[in-house]
Amino acid sequence: MTTFDSTKRSLPELLKDITTGKIQLPDFQRGWVWDDDHVKSLLVSIARSFPVGAVMLMETGGEVRFQTRPVEGIDPNTVTKDPDHLILDGQQRLTSLTQAVGLDAPVDTRTAKGKKIRRHYYFDIRTALEGEDRLEEAVIAVDENRQTHKNFGREVDLDLSTRQLECEQLLFPCDKILDPSDWLQDLFRYNQDAMGEFLEFQKKILGAFSAYQLPVIELKKETTKEAVCLVFEKVNTGGVQLSVFELITASYAADGYNLRDDWYGSELRNVPARKARFAEHELLKDVESTDLLQAITLLYTRERKQDDLAAGKTGKQVRPVSAKRASVLDLPLEAYKRWADAVERGFVETAYFLKGECFYSRRELPYATQLVPLAAVMTLLGDRWREPRIHAKLSRWFWSGVLGELYGGAVETRIALDLEELMQWFNNDNELPRTVIDASFDPSRLETLRSRNSAAYKGINVLILREGAKDFFWKGGIQELDKQDVALDIHHIFPRAWCEAQGLSYRTYDAIINKTPISARTNRMIGGDAPSQYLARLQDHKQVQLDDAAMNVILEGHRIPTDALRADDFDAFYQQRKNRLLEIIEKAMGKAPLAGADETEIS
Repeated sequence: MTTFDSTKRSLPELLKDITTGKIQLPDFQRGWVWDDDHVKSLLVSIARSFPVGAVMLMETGGEVRFQTRPVEGIDPNTVTKDPDHLILDGQQRLTSLTQAVGLDAPVDTRTAKGKKIRRHYYFDIRTALEGEDRLEEAVIAVDENRQTHKNFGREVDLDLSTRQLECEQLLFPCDKILDPSDWLQDLFRYNQDAMGEFLEFQKKILGAFSAYQLPVIELKKETTKEAVCLVFEKVNTGGVQLSVFELITASYAADGYNLRDDWYGSELRNVPARKARFAEHELLKDVESTDLLQAITLLYTRERKQDDLAAGKTGKQVRPVSAKRASVLDLPLEAYKRWADAVERGFVETAYFLKGECFYSRRELPYATQLVPLAAVMTLLGDRWREPRIHAKLSRWFWSGVLGELYGGAVETRIALDLEELMQWFNNDNELPRTVIDASFDPSRLETLRSRNSAAYKGINVLILREGAKDFFWKGGIQELDKQDVALDIHHIFPRAWCEAQGLSYRTYDAIINKTPISARTNRMIGGDAPSQYLARLQDHKQVQLDDAAMNVILEGHRIPTDALRADDFDAFYQQRKNRLLEIIEKAMGKAPLAGADETEIS
């Protein structure tokens, strides 16, 4: 089935439908933003019969229902509430032409620097008749009082505030382009000698506007929400991506529900902001509205699948659990209202779980995408996630996703599977989720982890921290110092300068095996010296005063082999620390000892 038609429509016809409200905007469309220069350029292009691009409209009356609004500048009380078409692409051009040509009011626009201004536009008839190359000069903009000023606004430079002044100076207002009859009568009254020039102007310039045809692509009313969303993103000349949240907001608004108020809050309507409640939790402050919608969709589609199974449906008759975009876009308002508060609590429980795994800062979280299935699971479990047996499984699944690096990229299918399979695993020890089965960690991966933005890198760092790693200089655990806003970072254990002096490869000494979280003060004291030297300096510092045994305890907390470090034996240190990191990784993932943890050749 063809989902669209293409045709041409005359500019006057389109502007008439816009001003009467037969053509409106879906509520997810952004406001009009074209500046004064763009408006002038558009008027010149029409006058020269140049193409200005196609317009895309969507037919109303189908299953896709949106809250609508008139084009900017049109009083919503003067138009129909049931438009025939909605503008998907071409909003800037159509709004510019509507305000400049179709309405008497001044155009709300802005300067090239973004300052808001109000303008009326005119054609200088004599200049316009000198040839097409003069048309750009022929378009004149004046302020809302139909004047221009000089001497810092103290003197009127051009005054078009009356019809007589317009006619005498032969400056034609663009808001009379579609119906110049009364202006022509006044011209005959005030400047009869210019009638010949006006008639030529009417033929060449006004005739171009009257005859102008805009290419129109019309989506049929059978078009799905997902298709509308995708089409908008592909053709939107503003380059601004349309989010699922905006599309659903417009859809719910058609049923009288303000999703934007629910998320952002409204003082006017005394609606608290759900987003603000998320932000009260450090680990949830970056949760997006689409994350909430996706988690709700998971639970709604799971509920729907269970209903299908209970009704005896089989095979393709059973609708799947889904977190895909199309499923989110089809989320009914009733389901959102029913699940939203419960899922919000699920996200809060997720934050408590993550704190238990020793994540305290949003920047430490490996995957934001993993919060969605976790929140959905927490919603279903309630307090049960704290039961030791369930908590152990939840922790193993979480670390499998992180260290197996399974939650990067497109993960909608994995999210849906994890929700179903985790709930089954909680009731049956033999039903391991695919994420737990699929997760693997190649020991050689430790030799390539250098970026702190990597999920596995973040995860391993937190595994070290949750073992109680303390700073080499400041008294206190690394995470405790972090809460106290002490400057911390991940630094080299064998300093970069020392490694380079020994001829070691950057690829070797910059791997996570040779890094650990310490304070900036400690790092400065380490400098570029050999470990045997900086350890002695640290231990002898008057504010530290530690013997070897006490310092060794701190080093062991970072999974650092003390003998190799104190002997400045990088090769032995590298292999031993690699094995110690693998031990905490296999423990978190619930895996058998990782194969391949043999000696690594150092270069």
